[in-house]
Amino acid sequence: MSKAVIFFAPGLEECEGLLCVDLLRRSGVEVTIAAVGGEKIVKSARSISVVADALAEELDYSAFDAAILPGGIPGVDNLKADATVRKVCTEFAAAGKVVAAICAAPSVLAAFGILQGKKATVYPGMEDKLIAAGAEYTGLPITLDGNIITGEALGAAIPFALALASRLAGQQASNAVKQGIVYRY
Repeated sequence: MSKAVIFFAPGLEECEGLLCVDLLRRSGVEVTIAAVGGEKIVKSARSISVVADALAEELDYSAFDAAILPGGIPGVDNLKADATVRKVCTEFAAAGKVVAAICAAPSVLAAFGILQGKKATVYPGMEDKLIAAGAEYTGLPITLDGNIITGEALGAAIPFALALASRLAGQQASNAVKQGIVYRY
């Protein structure tokens, strides 16, 4: 069974984060919600409190296969400022492990230097941050380039999570989740 960590920082886009957790767990991926900011209860961009599984700085990341960043403002700024998130994302990218980000969060990967020479998407209007970091902006809802998976915005959260499920649990598991939630697009 694959294992993924998803970083929840104060101000996250809760729908992107929780939808990823939900669909990945349905596909059989073991997902750990890691709280950034020193508190296990993370308040989202719309003041929804989410209880994380662990504090980001307390986890051993050696057993994880993927790191995921949801968007949200100011969540992405909190992700970008966190030393653990930076370390995990850069080490995973270098090791060929899956690194995924949606909405504004691909700008965090750009700031970490992970998108140099990669195709990626991001929330419309933020593409300059990717281009400045050496990425090729696609403008697509979902972009896969090797071990890097990026999603455009909340509207792409289901296909983003299904792409992660396919990569981490296999196409059959992803298809079963897609059928189970009656996702026809």
